[in-house]
Amino acid sequence: MSGAAPLLRVEGLTKRFGGFTAVDNVAFTVAKGEIMGLLGPNGSGKSTTFNCIAGMLKPSAGSVMLEGEEIAGLAAEDVCRRGIGRTFQIPRPFRSLSLFENAVLAAHYGAGESIDRAEAERRARDALRLAQLPDDDTARVSGLGAAGLKKLEMARALATQPRLLLADESLGGLDTAEMQAAADMLKRIRDERGITIVWVEHIMGVLLSVVDKVVMLDHGAVIFTGTPQEAQEDERVAEVYLGPPEARAA
Repeated sequence: MSGAAPLLRVEGLTKRFGGFTAVDNVAFTVAKGEIMGLLGPNGSGKSTTFNCIAGMLKPSAGSVMLEGEEIAGLAAEDVCRRGIGRTFQIPRPFRSLSLFENAVLAAHYGAGESIDRAEAERRARDALRLAQLPDDDTARVSGLGAAGLKKLEMARALATQPRLLLADESLGGLDTAEMQAAADMLKRIRDERGITIVWVEHIMGVLLSVVDKVVMLDHGAVIFTGTPQEAQEDERVAEVYLGPPEARAA
């Protein structure tokens, strides 16, 4: 992956809400085929950064380039149709529809091209299978627990045929076994489909076993960029999560 132009390049990304700066001059790159973990404690600016990339928020300043194309400030549907799929921390599926119908809708309206019903259904089934969910029209949303809802959220994002997948806190509300299964699914999506992934998370342990690179935010700014091994050895990272050395020794 070294030497190639990055799939995603974020430079000087800043988001202000009135006099409060939630994201402050954030910069990072993501190579094709890479899984990057965007880490940080609650309130560090992770979700705001995500939302600026995905078109849910318009940046106050900065650039977001997808394979050399500027997408900062585009509406969310336009970002999706250019090849960025995303999940949401709190799944909100159409509960009156089946799992299959949810994925078909995502395939239809997230596509960056005109597709017919048969192609939308093919993409929906493929996405559901990749997320390890039933791909027939009988399974209902009401039968899903927390892990199943996260899988459906992933399937809906995958049905849009993304080049880049933004996974927003995929481990929230899951037990230990479900967390590992969710992490394994993200790795499988990358390995089998070549989809590049940016994974926002505040649960550090499981993420570090999967990602290729870590970017950590604190108070809206990047405080660390490096490998998972380097993240585990970095004093700034430890201080954000565990407190200063004197507090840890107490």
